[in-house]
Amino acid sequence: MGDQDLSTELEGQGYQLTGRHSAVKLCYWTRESLVRGRDCYKGRFYGIESHRCLQMSPAIDACNLHCRFCWRNQGWEEDGPMPEYDDPEQLLDRSLEAQRRILSGFKGDAGVSRERWEESQAPRHVAISLTGEPTLYPKLNRYLELCHARGITTFLVTNGTNPDGLRALDPLPTQLYVSVTAPNAEVFRRLTLPSDDGAWARLLESLEIIRGLRTRRVVRHTLVRGWNLGWCDAYAALDAIARPEFIEPKGYVFMGKSRQRLGRDHVPEHAEISEFARRLAERTGYRYLDESPDSKVVLLGRDAVDRYLPGLGPNAVPDVAIPA
Repeated sequence: MGDQDLSTELEGQGYQLTGRHSAVKLCYWTRESLVRGRDCYKGRFYGIESHRCLQMSPAIDACNLHCRFCWRNQGWEEDGPMPEYDDPEQLLDRSLEAQRRILSGFKGDAGVSRERWEESQAPRHVAISLTGEPTLYPKLNRYLELCHARGITTFLVTNGTNPDGLRALDPLPTQLYVSVTAPNAEVFRRLTLPSDDGAWARLLESLEIIRGLRTRRVVRHTLVRGWNLGWCDAYAALDAIARPEFIEPKGYVFMGKSRQRLGRDHVPEHAEISEFARRLAERTGYRYLDESPDSKVVLLGRDAVDRYLPGLGPNAVPDVAIPA
């Protein structure tokens, strides 16, 4: 696919391009937070204010996995480091400008308070995810540094197949997500369709690395019925390698281009995710801290770990009842 065709397709999907390989897209929950005061599960779990959260990727065309459950289009990505890359200062400025441009139409919405809209113009959180593998962006460290200097917290989501990129992180993101979407190498191969045979081994290497990183770490299990839902013992063994502060079992959502690869019968009910999380908690020793049925996700955490970001949320949160 040519550059022009790719740009046209991305813009048609709601992306605001901010560089050669970077983009911003309005999150559903940013809209919900503005219009209805509803935050996403990251708000419930960690205190994130969704109307002040910017969702972006510095690597829209760089990924070495082709996950069946991914909602984006696929087939045009590069699977290695970028030969040319966007300037991080410009990338942050353009990302903030794009977010303000996207949200400009909400200013006159009668259902949006002026105070909330004005807050949305100064994002406090950047979710570095959206699409692609962000650790393939060579200037990611400088981008993180700039965000933190402006008082913006960073949530970095990685597929874990670039351990060298994780070793190189300096500064570390405020919170680091590593996606562990398979219990073993064979399920990983069939579900994520890696571009090379070494991806699973590199994921295991990354789990060893993140165990020693001094930041808030989350392992996320995106679970697809009939593909990778189950194998609690195997997932628990992988989680034991990483020893993150939190584990998020989360159900696959039938949306975007994933609908061409999977069916509605692959979407688990929240009760299935909750039961998986209960069993995983038993095997890992983590506590069942909270759940968000709307997003089909459960939060497991270690003892004595404050789940809220500094300055956000109450200091103590009671556990919810573990489902029988």
